[in-house]
Amino acid sequence: MATTPTPRRLRAAADYGEASIRVLKGLEPVRQRPGMYTRTDSPLHVVQEVIDNAADEILAGFGRRIDVIVHVDGAVTVQDDGRGIPTGLHPEEQAAVIEIVFTRLHAGGKFDKRAGGAYSFSGGLHGVGVSVTNALARRLDVTVWRDGKVHTMGFADGEVREALAARPAKSGEPRTGTRVTVWPNAKYFDSATVPSDELERLLRSKAVLLPGTTVTLKVEKSGRAQSWRYDGGLQQYLLEALGAEPVAPLFEAEGYVSADDEAFAEGEGARWVLAWTEDGPLTRESYVNLIPTPAGGTHEAGLREGMFNAVRAFIDAHSLLPKGVKLLSEDVFARASFVLTAKVLDPQFQGQIKERLNSRDALRLVAGQVKPQLEIWLNQHPEYGRALAELVIRQAQARARAAQKVEKKKGSAVAVLPGKLTDCESTEIGRNELFLVEGDSAGGSAKMGRDKEFQAILPLRGKVLNTWEVERDRLFANAEVHDIAVAIGVDPHGPGDQPDLSSLRYGKICVLADADVDGAHIQVLLLTLFFRHFPRLIELGHVFVARPPLFRVDVPAAGKRPARRLYCLDDHELDTTLAKLADEGVREGSWTIARFKGLGEMSAEQLWETTLSPDTRRLLPVALGDLELAETVETMTMLMGRGEAAARRAWIEEHGNEVEADI
Repeated sequence: MATTPTPRRLRAAADYGEASIRVLKGLEPVRQRPGMYTRTDSPLHVVQEVIDNAADEILAGFGRRIDVIVHVDGAVTVQDDGRGIPTGLHPEEQAAVIEIVFTRLHAGGKFDKRAGGAYSFSGGLHGVGVSVTNALARRLDVTVWRDGKVHTMGFADGEVREALAARPAKSGEPRTGTRVTVWPNAKYFDSATVPSDELERLLRSKAVLLPGTTVTLKVEKSGRAQSWRYDGGLQQYLLEALGAEPVAPLFEAEGYVSADDEAFAEGEGARWVLAWTEDGPLTRESYVNLIPTPAGGTHEAGLREGMFNAVRAFIDAHSLLPKGVKLLSEDVFARASFVLTAKVLDPQFQGQIKERLNSRDALRLVAGQVKPQLEIWLNQHPEYGRALAELVIRQAQARARAAQKVEKKKGSAVAVLPGKLTDCESTEIGRNELFLVEGDSAGGSAKMGRDKEFQAILPLRGKVLNTWEVERDRLFANAEVHDIAVAIGVDPHGPGDQPDLSSLRYGKICVLADADVDGAHIQVLLLTLFFRHFPRLIELGHVFVARPPLFRVDVPAAGKRPARRLYCLDDHELDTTLAKLADEGVREGSWTIARFKGLGEMSAEQLWETTLSPDTRRLLPVALGDLELAETVETMTMLMGRGEAAARRAWIEEHGNEVEADI
């Protein structure tokens, strides 16, 4: 909304012609927009890409050592004793593989997930790892020990500086391995220094997740040297991190899928350790194929679901739940610390920096491994189960008391809610969600697919009134607008007003429309309503846009990989998905593509999985952006005002060539 250019800016724009198009080649896209590929607060992430490659070698069963040196001049060296990056010619590209790896985006050994591939499980997915490191480095040197030789190559600003050279290995030199020294280019980062505390945590976690592996760090400037080796694994690590005594001994287990599983590939699964404490700080760390996921994701959601179902089953089996107390997932999770490391054959991350796992199947994968094992453990040690149950029940009772306190502040005057509103059961405003759904058909699917505990559905008939120029005292003449306002519980107001928000009934108000042009129009009309007449809800972060998929791709089972159902938001994501399937070796044409004509075509289960489930959906917060309020109002007036047809026509004529039409 706020990013739309104003007419004043458009008139000042330069001519747009054929010469305006610039084609970025090689690693230029990374240098032009580094923030799209990595974190730019410090060079930690580009160094981590090199460390992750070393860890992937160990995960694949090669090597037992990772050594890191932070040099005085800011350079960082990472050395492993893995197989060494291949140095021969690529059979198709006819260039040295080591050069391709460091100078080309979307090139790597981790696309091939077939049995016998170089990396069955790895964090590498997009093929942009060390090529991004090289692109944002003023210098990068590589040494590879392989096939009885020492191979060296040098780069500067992403280009080859010293051609690949080889010599026979000398006595005492490593037999195999890779050493990479990188000098990050300070102009791409807010700070040119790698934060030592974050680097230490990263290296320590690699040692924890790779039992029997020695990880060392040497800082030349201070002379400090550290070494980590955790033969005790996750439990030893979590015990050291806990700030309080756990209510029961730590629970550590692992579970992986067997070859006869029809839903997942052989070897997929997770290893985890859990602890519950009465108070003190919590430790929560998760990884996917050794890649840290500080923003969590679907594997953490699976852990949470498995924990909740196991603990609830134990409490129900022993009749421990007091009358009137309702147990929720957050009650079990509130005082839980954990370290989770998942193995996923084909991980789907959010963005290139891989901070959050988006793979929908990972939720079922992890939950299916955690629940039975935790349930067995609790029943084998009922004293641990009862101690945990007491803690969880106290959390549920405290949550219920807090919700009652909020309820008392609301007062007794309650508006009559719209008859077509299907409300939720919870009274916790921060947790409750209202979905404004396009059409009665989609509203029916949403009602069946929602979680009735905290999700409410308000179906809307047709397109909402354009309220940009509607006076506030005439808003309620429109039935749809009236129902929305009453359901939300907040009166219409202006940008300078301070409305009473104590009657707000939902922490999230989500616009859910079809993924086509008509759906986008409905989104615009609803966002116009909120921006014009409920601006405080946008300012406080209560308004969201749900993003249902436009396509479904059904991929048949092939060899080791089970059948899959993939969802794509738009044509661009569909093209990316199909290209990725081709890279995996899936036979072209073996998959089927279905285009959803509307939300009403989706089953309740599909709507939940793709759009409603907090663990797997894509929900965009609505905010004003970088423009001033006056500029935003000016733009919205041009776009939505009745007397602005001439301005809109001029705007469309000038920028019509930039439209991506969905025909």
